[in-house]
Amino acid sequence: MKRLLTIMLVISPFFAFGQTQWKSKFEQMDNILPTPNSYRTGSGEAGPDYWQQKADYKIKVELDDENQKITGSETITYYNNSPSELRYLWIQLDQNVRQPENLGTKINGSRLPATITQMGTSQAQRALSDTGFDGGFKLMSVKDTQGNDLKYLVNNTMMKISLPTGLKSGESYSFSIDWWYNINDRAQLGGRSGYEYFKEDGNYLYTIAQFYPRMAVYDDFNGWQNKQFIGSGEFALTFGDFEVEITVPSDHIVGSTGELQNPKDVLTRQEQNRFNRAKKSYDKPVIIVTQKEAEAKEKTKAKGRSTWVYHAENVRDFAFASSRKFIWDAQAVKLAENTPLAMSYYPKEGNPLWERESTKAVVNTLINYSEMTIDYPYPVAISVHAASIGMEYPMICFNFGRPRPDGTYDDFIKTRMVYVIVHEVGHNYFPMIINSDERQWAWMDEGLDSFLEYLTMKKYYPELPYSSNSPSAIVPYMKGSKDFMRPIMTNPEQSLQLGPEAYSKPAAALVVLREQVMGPELFDEAFREYSRRWAFKHPKPADFFRTMEDASAVDLDWFWKGWFYSTDNVDIEVADVKWFKVAGEQKGLETQVQAESGNLGENSGADSNPFFGKPQEFKLTDSNVGSEYRSEIDNEAIRERFAGKNVYQITFKNKGGLITPIVLEWTFKDGSKEIERIPAEIWRRNENQVTKLFVKEKEVEKVVFDPFQELSDVDIENNAFPKKTETRFENFKKGDN
Repeated sequence: MKRLLTIMLVISPFFAFGQTQWKSKFEQMDNILPTPNSYRTGSGEAGPDYWQQKADYKIKVELDDENQKITGSETITYYNNSPSELRYLWIQLDQNVRQPENLGTKINGSRLPATITQMGTSQAQRALSDTGFDGGFKLMSVKDTQGNDLKYLVNNTMMKISLPTGLKSGESYSFSIDWWYNINDRAQLGGRSGYEYFKEDGNYLYTIAQFYPRMAVYDDFNGWQNKQFIGSGEFALTFGDFEVEITVPSDHIVGSTGELQNPKDVLTRQEQNRFNRAKKSYDKPVIIVTQKEAEAKEKTKAKGRSTWVYHAENVRDFAFASSRKFIWDAQAVKLAENTPLAMSYYPKEGNPLWERESTKAVVNTLINYSEMTIDYPYPVAISVHAASIGMEYPMICFNFGRPRPDGTYDDFIKTRMVYVIVHEVGHNYFPMIINSDERQWAWMDEGLDSFLEYLTMKKYYPELPYSSNSPSAIVPYMKGSKDFMRPIMTNPEQSLQLGPEAYSKPAAALVVLREQVMGPELFDEAFREYSRRWAFKHPKPADFFRTMEDASAVDLDWFWKGWFYSTDNVDIEVADVKWFKVAGEQKGLETQVQAESGNLGENSGADSNPFFGKPQEFKLTDSNVGSEYRSEIDNEAIRERFAGKNVYQITFKNKGGLITPIVLEWTFKDGSKEIERIPAEIWRRNENQVTKLFVKEKEVEKVVFDPFQELSDVDIENNAFPKKTETRFENFKKGDN
């Protein structure tokens, strides 16, 4: 018992004596995550009884370039693969977010400055919630396939269709909707979809999405996902096949979700030849419509109409872009299994930047994301240039990034343009393929995509001034007031700072998880497994959390709880360092441990370490198993192994509350350095303070926590020992550490 007590006293720095309030940060998440079942297993994989619905669309839509209006008709065939009988269907009417008296304007708070004498007209529209624009869906008919009217009820951005008879499990039902709506001017009214007007030549560039009534998701987790579209929360959608006919002015070029079915009807012979050449060009883009050709069409404005026919299989949504201003280029991409076509559509106002960089960025994105997830399965990936927008849809996205009016640009302009293309093309994977519920969990598409955006930019564009989504970039947000924060696991409509909370914080968290907690090889294997498991399915947060652990054998509950469910931050203080030294020449010593500790920096002498003073020396004595037994320990070998070694006892304080690995940089007296990494589990018995011994051959001059700012620590002033003076801190900020 006496020997056990001695051991306990020696190793007591590891235990949670005297700690403050314990918040169970290492306890499992069993009481937080949903209970596994036959639909979703405890491993994070879809279960044997997993099911999901399907919705196929046949759409005819016409773009009115004179009046900026969309008119459309569609037939939806809905397949009930659930075990339940459905008596009604829910349809999303997202354009109703632009109808007068919409829900968003009613529930969003607003106020005027305390003293006001004038206000800009654009600002007044927003502040007074009156744009003077009616952009909601105008429903002309809702009928069954026999032409009979169906009973329906519109609730803001949702429409409930009552079925004449229940739709049983395994059955399908077809119905049709006719509608029209006014297209919004994005420059004046904003929005993910709309038009841009070019005053110089009198033409329009249309980026059209949410343009048709869309089926809501019905799944095993929520039943109907029929949350209202208010603005921040995006979309939850069902996979299906699309046949879409798009009628536009005959001189327009249309880029769209899906594959073009009738190129001979809408392209000139020369454009067809260039298009076919692009499918075999792997080293550079082929220009299908040149800038000179696009500029000629800007001036003539044809009066005729043409219809572009597109088919898309197994997609969750459909969007298109149309303009006579479009320059168009394309390049084939060789992936492991597939050969998609990367394409860009842009007006002359985007050149020369877009011709040089857009399709290249699409290619780089497809290659890197495919390596990190699954091979890109669709036939095309399109980047469309439109001012002041970044928005994604299957196979097509709309992206900002325009050079100056004289065509010049700098690295800042180029960086913004490239990373938004990478990000929006990357959304093909999250959520277009790995189909998460954006309306409920924005981070599952924005955060995962921003993480892969970060890796892609670092790999392909290391020369550009890009720092977004890194652990250091999130520090200004993390050190802010918690009164203006929400956890990552918050619905986007309740988020207070959607950019950090849905995009950059989850991205930075995954960088930390990959680089500091799991290691790239283990993380990448688990991340690919999640992507493989949930491609073309509807994953939930628990499916991601569980799969990352299941595929890696790493217990990450502490990580999800801290980074995703709390607003804690990383702030580790190197609070105290003590220096000891193991004495040499120790034969025949008595059995008492002789040691005295003191704060290093004291007892300095002529031959002492200039930063830590003189060490406290202690001796190693013989250890025996017991008086009745012969010693089984080679005491002499142990003394020789530790003789002359420096022992540093460091106390770390967790001031920010977020559990983190400990990364240390040791600087030795001879100028050499060493990086040491300690897993986050060191905090498992005391979440607030830990003390640990480190054995070093050399004398230490300085020790620094998080030397490369890889852990999002919010206060670097308390990261080093010895404590830095103001001058040394300024040097540290500049990287002289």
